[in-house]
Amino acid sequence: MPITGQSTLRAPGESLRRFIAAALRRIGLPDEDAASVARLMADADLQGSDGHGVIRLPQYVQRIEAGGINIRPDIRVVEERAAMAVVDGDNGMGHLVVSRAVQIAIEKARSAGVAWVGTRASNHAGPASLYARMPLAHDMIGLYFAVGNANHMTPWGGMEMLLSTNPIAAGIPAGDEPAVVLDMATTVAAYGKVKAKAKRGEAMPEGWMIDREGRPLTDPKRAGEGFLLPIGGHKGYGLALIVGLLAGTLHGAAMGRELVDFNADDRTPTNTGQAILVIDLAAFGGAAPFKAAVDALVRDIRQSERLPGVERIWLPGEQSHGKREAYGRDGVPLPAALAEDLDRLAERLGIEALERLPEPPGPA
Repeated sequence: MPITGQSTLRAPGESLRRFIAAALRRIGLPDEDAASVARLMADADLQGSDGHGVIRLPQYVQRIEAGGINIRPDIRVVEERAAMAVVDGDNGMGHLVVSRAVQIAIEKARSAGVAWVGTRASNHAGPASLYARMPLAHDMIGLYFAVGNANHMTPWGGMEMLLSTNPIAAGIPAGDEPAVVLDMATTVAAYGKVKAKAKRGEAMPEGWMIDREGRPLTDPKRAGEGFLLPIGGHKGYGLALIVGLLAGTLHGAAMGRELVDFNADDRTPTNTGQAILVIDLAAFGGAAPFKAAVDALVRDIRQSERLPGVERIWLPGEQSHGKREAYGRDGVPLPAALAEDLDRLAERLGIEALERLPEPPGPA
């Protein structure tokens, strides 16, 4: 049976923040923590990372209610030297744990020039680019690595899912141009995109997943019957392995068979691992010349000769930058099925429903 699309509604970014914060406060998060998580989740939607924003709220609520996340964690540094630290998240919300890690890395990079801070006992934290972007405001480069929260990929040529999507993100400051921001899974598509396709009632393109017979799998509601494919074949498999070792194993976080599928298990702590590497441009000749060089390269790439039929050459992060402007002005698009889920959640929690923008009038 073909999968058909569904109608789309829009919600203001500020309404998303208020709604998410209200839901998290109702289930016990302290006010400040609820506001911080809500801001990051809404920011994910505002930049078009719709597999990691408010779509995840019902899942987070369910996991917190089941006791799978600690709502009052003692997030603390457990290993530290001049240019590194390991942060134990005490099974707190991943958004809070990783934000703390980035803050520590920024401060350490001011004195050491570079800093690596890893996490353990963390949780799902949304899109990688949120954290790679944080150092940009300080004229610093951010490189982010994470172990995904469920194994969806096999070793190259294997049948057992022992690897996750293990994302990489980089935030590179520019001057007058938008920052260069790369955010990619080591699989062809992040699993959050599969969940978003399912919520919108859309099919996946061939090449995202295969079933256990090696045949293309395009129905996202059947995702449990197959596995995601790595980018670049065996090269993506190797990259996912290295990212997992650096972001997870290095800090004592879960990897391989130890990984807990947070889509299927609401109670068991995931022991998620992440890492942020921050580079202070002041230690490498200063921010101004570097940012000017980035601007020049960005313009060279954008203005370079294009193949027939190609209207524009995009730089990493430009389309998300455009979505932040458009969605900030016009509201964040939400599939009708997701809006219904959020309305049911609001009713169950006894909070105000998410405010939506009026639908435009139909044709006369």
